Amino acid sequence: MKILVIGSGGREHALCWALRQNLGDDLSLLLCAPGSAGIAEVARCVPLGATDVSALADFAAAEKISLTIVGSEAPLAAGLADEFERRGLVVAGPRRVAAQLESSKAFAKEFMRRHNIPTARFHVADSALEARKMLHRGEFGPADAPVVVKADGLAAGKGVVVARTRAEGERAIEELMGGSLVAGGAARRVVIEEALEGREASLLLWTDGRDYILMPAARDHKRVGENDTGPNTGGMGAITAPDVLDEESKARVVREIVEPTLEGARADGLEFRGVLFIGLMLTADGPRALEYNVRFGDPEAQAILVRLRSNLADIFEAVAHGRLDGVRAKWSNDASACVVLAARGYPERPEAGARIEGLEGIAEQMPGVRIFHAGTTRAKDGGWLTAGGRVLGVTTTGATLETALRQCYDAVGRVRWDGMHYRRDIGQFANRFAEAAGGGAPRGIQE
Repeated sequence: MKILVIGSGGREHALCWALRQNLGDDLSLLLCAPGSAGIAEVARCVPLGATDVSALADFAAAEKISLTIVGSEAPLAAGLADEFERRGLVVAGPRRVAAQLESSKAFAKEFMRRHNIPTARFHVADSALEARKMLHRGEFGPADAPVVVKADGLAAGKGVVVARTRAEGERAIEELMGGSLVAGGAARRVVIEEALEGREASLLLWTDGRDYILMPAARDHKRVGENDTGPNTGGMGAITAPDVLDEESKARVVREIVEPTLEGARADGLEFRGVLFIGLMLTADGPRALEYNVRFGDPEAQAILVRLRSNLADIFEAVAHGRLDGVRAKWSNDASACVVLAARGYPERPEAGARIEGLEGIAEQMPGVRIFHAGTTRAKDGGWLTAGGRVLGVTTTGATLETALRQCYDAVGRVRWDGMHYRRDIGQFANRFAEAAGGGAPRGIQE
């Protein structure tokens, strides 16, 4: 089997690493476009852009690629799966119409409402004036109650503002729709939601549209600073552990959210095949769906894939061919953790070009620790340099979450560069402010 992975970040490095476990040492069997310097250690990198759909399809056909796996959301929103399927190429990823579950928050919320999937009350606004009027409607609670303002389009995890007052909500509307927080027209429309309180979790699954395989539940840490302070990022760390989503809660999520989502997708003709990510808030009144992603999260992928004991290629192949029935995934019983090391200035203006010290020897000296490269490049002398906002994802497993975190932070302590920063409280809170501004009280407010 010859496999092509689309993407270049830490998630794609983790995907390539997990695929490599069953492919042997022949790099010609695993390719990544465009890949990165870190990914080049486990796959052959191809200099093609992740959203250059036609060029990628041409390449996959010429190279006789058996299976293409899409890491990030942008290629799916650009119609990569549609083009591959049109040419008879095998791809594990949803078509453009199904990718709207992530590429448009308004589409996703209307989908949830149409199929009676529990979620927060919401309104969609097409202008700042309309958004401000909606903001002050009584259905979002008293004037001092928090609300959530979301850019409709793709915003790399940075298009959500939890406004603790209506004044903060108005400012968020102006900043989002004015383009100062997100670029590329992602906030031409905004979604305004009631703020939910509870515990945050992410439940990911593989699906061929009908059958599905659940992955271990994860928890992401979006805010850049300890105690969930500072601006939103693409993710500063993630954990998997039994208390992220207990069995009783998981059964209810499956019954009330997972299966109605897949049934709704079939009813709407979305023919979803790929990875579905469901962001959850576990409230006192039961689970609520916050959002969908149509691919692995980053850094959730790193924390999840280090626990996989099955052949990842076999799972994705079954997804792509609609043959997931009867396939099982085996997982280690461990907990896991990923701590992201970021460059100075991230997330607003990350610096690049700093020399990274201490990477050599970690894998040999610390068995079980994996370093996934999210934004690095090679120096002329063979050393490593920073080349992105999120630079490395230090990832490991342990018999308990505490053990996994201790090993993770021990490894983090060996790595350094000028301007390196990271959160020191990943996995610390069982209940936390989920991607909300300020405060560290033991409860969560939705992204």
